Amino acid sequence: MKFKTTDPATGKIIAEYETMSREEVFEIAEACHVAFLRWRERDASRRSSHFRKLAGVLRKNRERYAKLITTEMGKPITDSLAEIEKCAWSAEVFAERASDWLQEETFEVDGKRHVVYYEPLGVILSIMPWNFPFWQVFRFAVPTILAGNVSILKHSNTVPQCALAIEEAFREAGFPDNTFRAVIADYSTIAELIASDIIQGVSLTGSTGAGQRIGEIAGKHLKKVVLELGGSDPFIVLEDADIDLAARKAALARAQNAGQSCIAAKRFIVMEKVADTFSQRFAEYMNELVVGDPMDEETQVGPLVNLDSAEEMGDLVEDAISKGARLISGGKRLHKEGYFFRPTVLTDVTPEMRVVAEESFCPVAPVITVKDEDEAIEVANSTEFGLGGSVWTRDLERGIRVARQIEAGTLFVNAVTKSDPRMPFGGIKRSGLGRELSRFGIREFVNVKALNVYDHR
Repeated sequence: MKFKTTDPATGKIIAEYETMSREEVFEIAEACHVAFLRWRERDASRRSSHFRKLAGVLRKNRERYAKLITTEMGKPITDSLAEIEKCAWSAEVFAERASDWLQEETFEVDGKRHVVYYEPLGVILSIMPWNFPFWQVFRFAVPTILAGNVSILKHSNTVPQCALAIEEAFREAGFPDNTFRAVIADYSTIAELIASDIIQGVSLTGSTGAGQRIGEIAGKHLKKVVLELGGSDPFIVLEDADIDLAARKAALARAQNAGQSCIAAKRFIVMEKVADTFSQRFAEYMNELVVGDPMDEETQVGPLVNLDSAEEMGDLVEDAISKGARLISGGKRLHKEGYFFRPTVLTDVTPEMRVVAEESFCPVAPVITVKDEDEAIEVANSTEFGLGGSVWTRDLERGIRVARQIEAGTLFVNAVTKSDPRMPFGGIKRSGLGRELSRFGIREFVNVKALNVYDHR
């Protein structure tokens, strides 16, 4: 099967690719299993040295890798460069801490000795989306491979150059052959691969629908899964917040990566005492964002990834306005080639509007007015998702109290939601299963082996 990739800034075709045959994919998988049998014998400290080299490779090639990201999915070049740096930093963080996070633990029980070991499982398949084409791969691959596993990447067909460049980076860093491989394969081959004895676990970042399909296959064959899925993150502004700061950060939280992020703020829940002021300033900051050529260092918002996404944003805005929402900024596509859409703020929104009820993967922001703190919490939790969220207030204890009541995996007080290799990341409800990053992430694809020793002499 052949497919073409398109530059979202111009709508022009970049290249044409052909998916690998089933035989090619399984040959790679078998080679990865052989590599695992050797890689697992190295302790975490020996593995870590490769990741320090990997960080250097990423930084050396950062300009080239960043241009691949921007060309294939439209991210502003400054954000693409930052993405590469985050991957390099993450590799260094795990290289420094992996030995401690995987250290055997001794417990006091009723025998002579009781020890828990963290041992790798084998070949782990990752299925990754296009919106953070390097970071989401590294977020999974670094801890998983450092734990002693090896990995096969099935990346989105939107970003095949990125997939192959990541494989190249691992090779250049001196990793043993077949420790990390990328495959360009169709769904049926991937489903068959998951069902095989070669694959011992699957990590997917993507839509809830994709997570359900892959989770069903993995569950049928009793494979461990980590699923990082969609989100409809609340951005809660209490009446005592610094309104200008909250509005400025709201624009960043909604428009970063053209709104194409699972942890982007997607519902802005604001106390009615400050709703008008916040909405006005929010709209002003959104209007100030520079939308344009993603290769221009001045650009802050690039194009949406494809024509379907641009048309979907138009449909979301039209649906909301037809049901009574008020448009106070943006709302239109740019009159130029490519898939550009102005960052948009809507007020007077209601729950039945699609922009509230669904996960919107674009820079459109619904402002929801609530009377008090209890209603803010109720509205925040009235979603099938539970990935992240933030609370904005000058009273930190109040912010913590409210954040503790939000049903999500990652909460922030007075900061935009983000991922950090030192902290766990993941969601609940229909936002996924399991955790990535930190000591929690590095222990997802391991056998937690308990050894119990008794002496009856």
